Amino acid sequence: MKEFKIMLVDDEPDILDLLEKALNIEGFSNVTKIKDGRSAVSICREIQPDIIILDIMLPDIDGYEVCKQIREFSHCPVLFLSSRNDELDKILGLAVGGDDYVTKPFSPREIAYRVKAQLRRAEYRQAPVQTFSIKIGELVIDTEGCRVMRKDKEIGITAREFELLRYLAENPGRVISRERLYEAVWGEDSFGCDNTIMVHIRHLREKIEENPAEPDYIITMKGLGYKLVDPYGK
Repeated sequence: MKEFKIMLVDDEPDILDLLEKALNIEGFSNVTKIKDGRSAVSICREIQPDIIILDIMLPDIDGYEVCKQIREFSHCPVLFLSSRNDELDKILGLAVGGDDYVTKPFSPREIAYRVKAQLRRAEYRQAPVQTFSIKIGELVIDTEGCRVMRKDKEIGITAREFELLRYLAENPGRVISRERLYEAVWGEDSFGCDNTIMVHIRHLREKIEENPAEPDYIITMKGLGYKLVDPYGK
């Protein structure tokens, strides 16, 4: 069985110890604890963790900036911790590349189970179940390697963005509601999913479209959802 590497980033030693203990109970023994943002970025690059639990309020750079910098070289799941419960903070966390967002106070056991869920999804994405690529227009979606290419150039997208694009690509030309997208990609109940889907769709468009303001691939069907189309009509 693979020994997962977990990185905890929080400037409160008590929280680091509490989370480490909860993770140890659930069988995770390879835990690295870090107390500031800059160290988190450099150590993440060095050890390449399988998942990161990241506090937003850090003494040097905040967790949002840490996540943005980490996303330049790693697509591992990032679970944000925060004392902020505002919807805009949650949206920002997802927008910069986070995969989950938990507000304080929290249950350490819940965090451990959220870690398990994220790792299961990451392993599923990496499993060589499908050995083919999907081609739509100039986009090539490598479903085994979890890569997206355009004009033979790889596009850097997050794991969640890849899952979202792949789901749309597996249903070309079909209108998919926000609720269905959320349930298929996030694997959770779709209540309150609108902003989450909108943020991820916007970021996908910024990466795959020539003009994100006038998209050719991901089309919005007002009041219905989204569909992925071949702009060249093939």
